[in-house]
Amino acid sequence: MAVIATGFFDGVHLGHRQVLDTLVSCAREMGQEAIVITFSRHPRMVLGQDADSLRLLNSPEEKRALLMAAGVDRVEYVDFTPQFAAMTTLEYLQFLKSRYGAGAVVIGYDNRMGSDLLAPEETATVARTIGLVPVVAECSRSPLRTSAIADPTIPLRCMVPPLMAPRVAHSPEGTAAPATEQAISSTKIRTALMEGRIGDANSMLGYCYSLSGIVVHGNKIGRTLGYPTANMCVDDPLKQIPAGGVYFVQVQVGPQTYWGMTNIGKRPTVGGSELTVETHILDFSADIYGRQITITFMQPLRAEQRFGSLEELKKNLAADESRCREILNGLQ
Repeated sequence: MAVIATGFFDGVHLGHRQVLDTLVSCAREMGQEAIVITFSRHPRMVLGQDADSLRLLNSPEEKRALLMAAGVDRVEYVDFTPQFAAMTTLEYLQFLKSRYGAGAVVIGYDNRMGSDLLAPEETATVARTIGLVPVVAECSRSPLRTSAIADPTIPLRCMVPPLMAPRVAHSPEGTAAPATEQAISSTKIRTALMEGRIGDANSMLGYCYSLSGIVVHGNKIGRTLGYPTANMCVDDPLKQIPAGGVYFVQVQVGPQTYWGMTNIGKRPTVGGSELTVETHILDFSADIYGRQITITFMQPLRAEQRFGSLEELKKNLAADESRCREILNGLQ
């Protein structure tokens, strides 16, 4: 038997992790396996709401790793198709029971599992009719209760609020402003990234956002300016790219970690037209063409700009480097 949580879990953010903590805790108390059932494609992509424009916070491999790191025993990917989407709540719960041996199912405070879009309380009622223990996550700040586990006729109520995260504003120079609270959702994290609000995105995720890819050849203009860059071909074309600008980043090359500054944009100063992700790694000179690297976004430095000359661009790159080193000195 298993305790199951189901959903797309894009980003595996702090809100998701409250549900995952409930899943793992209940599974341990019941002596059952903690399983996450997620989907190979986002439902919005399949149902056509914004299939062409929607971008995601994790690749499937990243999501699996984050879910397993949260203590889940097993992650299963299901192919989300129009036929699958047509399942009612009852049919979906029966699928979880027959395919994965569900004995209990975690129901999020805004979780709608079937095409009939039942509210969580209604889903709990349906679950009981087929012998499942509903683990209901409610909008409350009360502590977790697990006393109802022994009686499968009573919905186990694990109190999980819609988590709030501080909103961290940065000026174009990367200076933090006072934080305000905001509710956490994958959509809000994507919006924060698209607007270059890395601090907000990282705060809601509970970790720093990253991109991975292979280093490819570019036009090598940065090298002529004294700032050679690693141009990245991002592994997953569906990954959300942050807004154009310059960012202070951490760079992983194999087992080694470095610091650097990443420019995302179309390089208007040199007449570029295609979006590029290029990183100057501080105090680094090795040839890494064809190597896999990961850049982790720590803080924005400035918006993308068009400069009047390469000399002016070089001066601003020097200023960007100085700002990176200032940040590094503050971290030490």
